[in-house]
Amino acid sequence: MRNAWVIAAGIVAGAFFAFVPRSAAPVALFDGKTFRGWSGDTVRTWRIQDGALVGGSLRDTVPHNEFLSTTASYGDFELRLQFKLLGAGGFINAGVQFRSQRLQDPAYEMIGYQADLGENFWASLYDESRRNKTLAKPDPAVVAKALRPDDWNDYRIRCEGRRIRLWLNGTPTVDYTEPDKTIARTGLVALQVHGGGKVEVSYRNLTLQPL
Repeated sequence: MRNAWVIAAGIVAGAFFAFVPRSAAPVALFDGKTFRGWSGDTVRTWRIQDGALVGGSLRDTVPHNEFLSTTASYGDFELRLQFKLLGAGGFINAGVQFRSQRLQDPAYEMIGYQADLGENFWASLYDESRRNKTLAKPDPAVVAKALRPDDWNDYRIRCEGRRIRLWLNGTPTVDYTEPDKTIARTGLVALQVHGGGKVEVSYRNLTLQPL
């Protein structure tokens, strides 16, 4: 990312000028109409409906995880979006991947961080296909107060260096610093619908602010 530069202090009557970076303009990841900039199964799993990216079905069980990913990679950023998760049976779960990559085997999976969605996982940080565990999670009482079940919710994901923070409807839920310095700090953003349930997840208003 190329940062624009702004003057923070200046040479006035011999004073010293310093320069600090200014963040780039926010990026709309989804235009509300097309899959431009996204990659995934747009034939069977993902569709565009009422200005949202929608995955899964309430009629049929999703056979396995599916991800709709950006074609561009991102490092330090703040991502804001809205989601709605509905279920009619089985394991009702989804999530937002970031700093992630697609696997080759199986090709439908991804590896990387996930801001999780679903009962016992709401607004927690999961490590998908790598450590395969929840890295940090909020107090259930905090989630119960913030969550709007079966309705649109706001998600905020902020990555700065090894620090990752999550907010659900404006409520802080995770503040995690990655102890493993070898883990990549750049990668794809992706939207997940989890396999094993009759589940439908919708995502809209995805805006990414590079930091």
